[in-house]
Amino acid sequence: MEPFKIPGVINDLREQYPKADVIKNIIKSGDKTAKEFIIRLWLSEGIPYAFRECPAIYESIRSLIAMRLDISPKDISLTGSARIGESLAPNKLGQPFDSNSDLDIFIVSENLFNRLKEDFMNWSFAFENGDKKPANETERRYWLDNYEKGSKNIGRGFIDSNKIPNHDEYKTAREVSQTMWLVTEKMNNTPNAPKVSKASVRCYKTWYYHINQVSLNLQELEKF
Repeated sequence: MEPFKIPGVINDLREQYPKADVIKNIIKSGDKTAKEFIIRLWLSEGIPYAFRECPAIYESIRSLIAMRLDISPKDISLTGSARIGESLAPNKLGQPFDSNSDLDIFIVSENLFNRLKEDFMNWSFAFENGDKKPANETERRYWLDNYEKGSKNIGRGFIDSNKIPNHDEYKTAREVSQTMWLVTEKMNNTPNAPKVSKASVRCYKTWYYHINQVSLNLQELEKF
């Protein structure tokens, strides 16, 4: 019988929180299977680095988000420097997680994705028709950027909730925004919890779209 075949570049990887340079080298030298192993096992599962000393707080955060957004706690995870302890963003590669870092939450839920998509479509239609007007020139530039990027990202199977204005009529996006504020405030008032600058949510329609998008993001590391 054939044994399991493990990609050579990750066969000796034992660390729970590998350094950014280690992941970068695996991405540069590994094949598609190796990259997907890294994304699934190291970048989306387990206790995140930021909560390594207080895992129950992480689970409390997931429980709160799940209750407020009507999803399962298992749908919720973390990415970014809070996940492995260092940033994988090309312009911040290796930058350690600290109190100036964001809490980058991602959720895999088709139901929540569809609710946020409906909010985005309602806002973008009102923006196109002039029924929704930005308050000033700065907001107009942000809205244009959110309109363009949000439309493309929905086609790729994900949506950033902060691309939708925090207005009463966009109920799901507003609930996400209020929940992220609540999470940040509660963390800053909880002993032993990590302190963060802010929290945000990216929602994926399915795990397929999550793996695909993170794979595309990691390709940027191959240039360094």
